[in-house]
This record gives sequence, structure tokens and C-alpha cells, in this order.
Amino acid sequence: MAEILILMFGGMIIGHVISSRKKLVNVLEKLIMWSIFLLLFLLGIAIGRNPEIMQALGTLGLTAMILSLGGIGGSVIMAYVLWRIFFREKKSSHEE
Repeated sequence: MAEILILMFGGMIIGHVISSRKKLVNVLEKLIMWSIFLLLFLLGIAIGRNPEIMQALGTLGLTAMILSLGGIGGSVIMAYVLWRIFFREKKSSHEE
């Protein structure tokens, strides 16, 4: 866990230092995008090779959908509640 935090903070520091170099930032953004694509592809291969996951894919898909909808629903509800608490217009004494 410490290694992950060190890498994250190191990346943040380097990112801050190179943020003014637009060409380098553009190249790094493309490399990051392609790295993510490669990681997703390799994850797909690992999942496809696992017979237990492939057999339970229907059940896992339903569970994933339920969890996703619950997370989205909870986020929307909490965003609405927080918006009402912090961003609603306050009525002045003249409007009442």
C-alpha cells in the first residue's frame, strides 16, 4: 500500500512540474490512454481464460447491473440532497 501511495504522490509532483510543457503533456495523455486500453484488453484475456468466471458470467452480469444501478441511484439522490442543502436560493425577508 505504501508503494502505491508513493507512486501516486510522485506522479502528482512530476505532473505539477511538467504541467507547463504542453507538447509533453499531450504525448503523455495519449500514452496513458493507450496504456489503459492495453490494460483493459489484458484484463479481458485474463477473464476469458478463467472458466469459473465465464460460467458465472450471467449471474455476475446481473449482480454488476444491480450494483451499478444502486450506485448511480444513490449518487443521484445524494447529489440532489446536497444541492438542495447547499445551493438552494435563500428567501429574503421581503419575499415572504
